[in-house]
Amino acid sequence: MQTSLSPVPDAKHWMFWRGLNRTTRIVCHPRLKPLYHLERLTTQEEADEARQYVWRSTGNDPQFAWKRHLPVPGWNMLEVTIRHDQPSGAARLYVDTGRGFNEAESFYLTLKPGRTAKRLCYIGAGVRAIRFDPLETEGCFAVEHLRLVWLSPWFAYDRLAQRLANLHGQWLETPKTDILPQLKQRARERNVHWRALALRQYEETFVRLCPRKSYRQWLVQQPVLSADRIAHQLAAFSYRPLISILLPTYDPAPEDLEHCIESVLAQRYPHWQLCIADDASTDSRVRETLSRYAERDSRIEVVFRPTNGHICAASNSALARARGEYVALLDHDDRLVPEALYHVVEALQEQPQAELLYSDEDKVDGFGERYDPHFKPAWNPDLLLGQNYISHLGVYRTSRVRAIGGFRQGFEGSQDHDLTLRFCTGLAVDRIVRIPRVLYHWHAGQGSTAAAAVEKRYTAGAGLRAVQDHLDRHTAGARAEPGKYPNTYRIRWPLPDPAPLVSLLIPTRDQVSILRPCVEALLERTRYSRLEVLILDNGSTCRETLAFLGEIARDARVRVLSWPYPFNYSAINNFGARHARGDILGLINNDIEPINEDWLEEMVSQACREEIGCVGAKLYYPDGTVQHGGVLLGVGGVAGHAHKYFSRHEPGYFSRLHLVQNFSAVTAACLVVRKSLFDAVGGLDEENLAVAFNDVDFCLKVQEAGYRNLWTPFAELYHHESVSRGADDTSAKRLRATREADYMRRRWRHRLFRSGLPPQPDTDLRGLFAALNRRERNDNPAYEGTDHELSALGGFE
Repeated sequence: MQTSLSPVPDAKHWMFWRGLNRTTRIVCHPRLKPLYHLERLTTQEEADEARQYVWRSTGNDPQFAWKRHLPVPGWNMLEVTIRHDQPSGAARLYVDTGRGFNEAESFYLTLKPGRTAKRLCYIGAGVRAIRFDPLETEGCFAVEHLRLVWLSPWFAYDRLAQRLANLHGQWLETPKTDILPQLKQRARERNVHWRALALRQYEETFVRLCPRKSYRQWLVQQPVLSADRIAHQLAAFSYRPLISILLPTYDPAPEDLEHCIESVLAQRYPHWQLCIADDASTDSRVRETLSRYAERDSRIEVVFRPTNGHICAASNSALARARGEYVALLDHDDRLVPEALYHVVEALQEQPQAELLYSDEDKVDGFGERYDPHFKPAWNPDLLLGQNYISHLGVYRTSRVRAIGGFRQGFEGSQDHDLTLRFCTGLAVDRIVRIPRVLYHWHAGQGSTAAAAVEKRYTAGAGLRAVQDHLDRHTAGARAEPGKYPNTYRIRWPLPDPAPLVSLLIPTRDQVSILRPCVEALLERTRYSRLEVLILDNGSTCRETLAFLGEIARDARVRVLSWPYPFNYSAINNFGARHARGDILGLINNDIEPINEDWLEEMVSQACREEIGCVGAKLYYPDGTVQHGGVLLGVGGVAGHAHKYFSRHEPGYFSRLHLVQNFSAVTAACLVVRKSLFDAVGGLDEENLAVAFNDVDFCLKVQEAGYRNLWTPFAELYHHESVSRGADDTSAKRLRATREADYMRRRWRHRLFRSGLPPQPDTDLRGLFAALNRRERNDNPAYEGTDHELSALGGFE
């Protein structure tokens, strides 16, 4: 942990300080003195050398006194990095300005594994003492970075406004520059100081997590295959192909390179070849290391390139040496788990026709700690256009890699993404196999892509070129754009000319206070012009509702159709579909309100792609948290929504809240589909699923017909979930809900469950969310499902 004053501004804030004619910054590093619930395990120096923890928290309220330097009053940035052994961690800083330590003058911060957590703190005058609470539980930890950095008010205001614009429900639609003026106006109206109001709202953006278990605990619980068991299984394999591992190298740290090669030598599957192409490394120790390993094992072949040609040229040099039926890609500072190739060949026993196999992965830090696991979906071509989710461990059939020309120069930095896009073109789904195991460790060293994607900005440009090249070869008029996060992309698909007529079906009964804003918002905030709105009235009796229906029906775009029978959501929509004139149907709840004007253009452009079936939208609760981000099968015994309760602007699991992707199902609260396809699968099941799960059933029928269902975050709408129909709070409703859930489990058992095992999350997206954390909400009691169900609902710490 740093222990000295630093007068030098860091690069992130330098432009602000230069503009203010300042050349120094006030940085406060503490000396920590244990007060309560703490015992020392070792010294910091010993811990750094042995990669150990320094402290043990012996209770749920560990406390340090902050000694030596007290912060300058005003706006400060608190920066904390703590390595710990708990499922998740949270720290709190207490400031005594004369009233003792109290919650009102404290600052909460969720710890981030492997990263520095930061937050604004406004510290009042007259600071007498500071207390730092590193955890809220028992556990072992090391404080690796802790400081307070004084900020200019202008910079602090910018950060404050940015966070409110990103994460606070009241400001999500407000430009950052407008937030402080409006906030000050509200403060004047309430007769309070604007800073107090701002700080209260800023505090509300910090979401507390409820961990079920940590990734470390999850790893401990995974079954370990003994060497004897693996040897026995290997002897029974009828297919034992040679796998050539391609390892391009250029000036890696020698110790990292040794770890990498040793991980190959440790493979339990013996039939491998390691093809190393050194791209003219300038460090003589690299050549010495590679030569030593080549002499040690005949399966290692090394070619020393005379000139540096970058990673694509080096990879092709390694590929030229490959003799195996498959090639596996390995970076020069990463590692394979010992069973990696064994599990690849194990999968090939069942699917020997596979052309591409890939696994889950995680990261390993400088202390050897594994974190940030990436549990990936099965084949998800729309997600692949948005990011290279295949990545590591990728294993490709060698003949096909050579047939497509290997690695293309000019795509350095995203050469794997470019290779995968070209490799998978035209492949049948059963030729692409996901191995649901973590088989690869990215080394999160300084400057590595694993540690920080932004450190290699050139990769994003190369990835964008790779995706656009793929689109140019296969879809005229499609355009790739940079995504919101590094190495992510958005595709804008062309609409047919002329654009098809869209029929929006809105079942309703009374509740004009809900229906009116829905219909008016759809008509006023939808840029797509070729639409008709069919209001399907299920026996409204309220005079105000009937008056509104009569009034709105005068709009040429609106028709009101009567369906005077007992409520049956499936039957009402099937009735509406029969009367629809459009080639595209939109199933819309009567409590939906669009946010962006191009929401329907986005959904229709996706639905018009011939391989796409149902298209779902990104839906929010009125407070701006996510209500629907796609549907996962198996959650709660049938299905549940992904990313529920996340803030609108949070990235989600590996940025997936901002990426188009394929799901087995999406919600019919806002669903777009071609009418011909709706009719072909028989519409919604009105006999067995009158209220619940009819959308999941419909999506699965569409999927079984050979189409991909899709969710897009670029169609954003508010959803006042089920406010018109109400909750299942009577015995009759609960009986009906149970009956419909039972039907789904019988009808789709092969999709919802594995034989003999507990319910699984969506079999197409198994393990999509790696963790067991939930957002705290007053209306969201702790979830008590299985680990399989919980893994769909959060993110490992």
